[in-house]
Amino acid sequence: MTDDVHKKAALVTGASSGIGEAAVRALASGGWTVFAVARRADRLEALAAETGATAIPADISADDDVSRLLSQVTEAGGIDTLVNIAGGARGADRIADASTEDWDWMYRVNVLGTMKLTRAFLPMLRAHGEGTVLNLTSTAGLAAYEGGGGYNAAKYAQRAMTEALRLEEAEHNIRVIEVAPGLVHTEEFALNRLGNRQAADKVYQGVEKPLTAGDVADVVRYAVSAPHHVNLDQIVIRPVAQASNYKLIRKG
Repeated sequence: MTDDVHKKAALVTGASSGIGEAAVRALASGGWTVFAVARRADRLEALAAETGATAIPADISADDDVSRLLSQVTEAGGIDTLVNIAGGARGADRIADASTEDWDWMYRVNVLGTMKLTRAFLPMLRAHGEGTVLNLTSTAGLAAYEGGGGYNAAKYAQRAMTEALRLEEAEHNIRVIEVAPGLVHTEEFALNRLGNRQAADKVYQGVEKPLTAGDVADVVRYAVSAPHHVNLDQIVIRPVAQASNYKLIRKG
């Protein structure tokens, strides 16, 4: 693999839907070599056929899958950019009614999954000399809210891990970027969290222009495509209608 190509090779997790899928499209359209990773093989294969990305079905929270993923990417020429997008929320219970199963899932996917994949690929990124790690967190990791305790906890932890990684890897010339979106209207996020379509639709009701997955993917592409010495440490992206976690303009 030539230096030119190698400098434009990324692994994107959460690639079977939403922001992860949009990020694969955005990077592939810009000439990047992209490894698309998610659990749902059928959706990955369709995305790969459309974009030219390499589909690798894997569960990033499973150690064996992470080892296999590292081997496949190494054999295919490696990457210089790791884009950790896989994650999500489950439930909107107050802490008094918290579901241990939901909290366990959110911590395992958002925090441990990101850690395991980053840990596995750090030697490769260090060896490259100009590696990049981008972690997709959330504004839920910036300010807590009622009914969000589990997701807040997971995203606060992911943000803290991102900040620690930036400090630890600066000496290896690895830039560490955090993108923290607010309200994004995707096909699955609210549905997976709340469990039914009616409740999911209410999340966006009356909001004229929530963010789209493509909006966030464009920011991801820009951040990882900037000259390597430019580090966008933390990017908070919200729709104009969402002035903060606590102020959302709804009409009608």
